[in-house]
Amino acid sequence: MSEPVLATPRLVLRQIGEDDLDPHMALLNTPAVMQYLGGVQPRAVMAAKHAASRASFAAEGFGFMMMEERATGEIVGHCGLRRAAHPLYPVPSDHEIGWLVREDRWRRGYALEAMRAVMGWGFAVIGAQRIVAITCEANVGSWRLMERLGLERRRDLDFPDSPEKRGERPDLNHNIVFAITRQQ
Repeated sequence: MSEPVLATPRLVLRQIGEDDLDPHMALLNTPAVMQYLGGVQPRAVMAAKHAASRASFAAEGFGFMMMEERATGEIVGHCGLRRAAHPLYPVPSDHEIGWLVREDRWRRGYALEAMRAVMGWGFAVIGAQRIVAITCEANVGSWRLMERLGLERRRDLDFPDSPEKRGERPDLNHNIVFAITRQQ
């Protein structure tokens, strides 16, 4: 198990370890959890995402983490902070937050709790000037959480998704952006 990065009353957020791929695939890479994220992903894609998170921590001191429930020690989600990763996002230097929670832990406030900690860390420790969150219009639960976190819709930062997704699910082909600055 990797070293904890952040802790909240109910969660421990830790760096992704080499042995986290199997539980991630089983608990988080499911049709319900991945519904708005391109669907269930092949193992190689998830392994590359884990490697990218470890590389981000090594290079910049932040990245995506595993979210563990303190009471059980179980992985309940994946969240973190990274440089805006989508190749079509207009400001690649922005810091982007993201999260997903396994289906049997939905509606317990874990994403809100984790993201408040991540945002505080991003502004106070990492030095982010602006934090953004990206989703699609159809992912109402996600953008409502963004609003609860104090992020505001920024239509000027919206962008289309990659051309290879067009046609598969037209409702997922346009990314909407919410943002908050350090001053806010």
